[in-house]
Amino acid sequence: MLSTILHGCRNNRNLKYNLKYKGKSGSNKKYNIIRYIAGYALGICIFIILIPYSLWYLSSTECFIFKLPIIPHNYTRIIVSALLFIIGSIFVVWSNIFLVFKGKGGPTDIAGVSVTPQTKKLVIAGPYKYSRNPMVFGANSIYIPISVYLNSLGCLIALIIFFLIIVKYVVATEEERLVNDFGADYIKYKENTYKIIPLPKKKTVKG
Repeated sequence: MLSTILHGCRNNRNLKYNLKYKGKSGSNKKYNIIRYIAGYALGICIFIILIPYSLWYLSSTECFIFKLPIIPHNYTRIIVSALLFIIGSIFVVWSNIFLVFKGKGGPTDIAGVSVTPQTKKLVIAGPYKYSRNPMVFGANSIYIPISVYLNSLGCLIALIIFFLIIVKYVVATEEERLVNDFGADYIKYKENTYKIIPLPKKKTVKG
C-alpha cells in the first residue's frame, strides 16, 4: 500500500517536471521563431532595401566621382552585372540554408548582439567548405553588379570601403565568437579555409 502511494507521488512529480520542461521548450521555440523573423526582417530592410537604395541614390547625385563610368558598353555591363548578381544570390541563399538547417542558427548579428539565434553547430559544409564567410562574399557579389549596372565608379569605391569595414570589424568579431564557442575545431577550420573568396581548401605544408 505504502509503495503504491510512493510510486504514485513519484509519477506525479515526473509528470509535473515533464509538463514544466515541455512548457519551457515550447516557449523557447516560439521565442526563437520570433528572433528568426525579426532577424530576417532586419536583414531584408538593411541588405535588400537600404544598401541597394543607397547605391542608387549615390549614383543619382551630381558629385563627379559617382558619374564616372565603369563599363561604357551597355550590353557588356548588363551581362557582367547579371552573372555576378546570380553568383552572389546563390551564395547568399546557400549560406542561409546551411546556417539554419546545419548550424541551427541564423546570420543576423549586430555590434555583438545576436538578433537571430546563434549557431549551435560549426558549419563547415556547403559554401562554408570553400569560404569562412560565404554570405559576405555573396552579398558583395550582389552589390558590385548593382554598382556596375548603375555604371558608377563612385558607388564601387564606396562598396570597397564598406567591405573593408565589414571584414575588419564585423567578421573579426564574429570569428572571435566562433573561437570561443567551438575552440580547436574552428581554429583548425580557419587554418584550412579562406576568409572570404570561395576557393579549394588550403594546402598545409608539412615541415
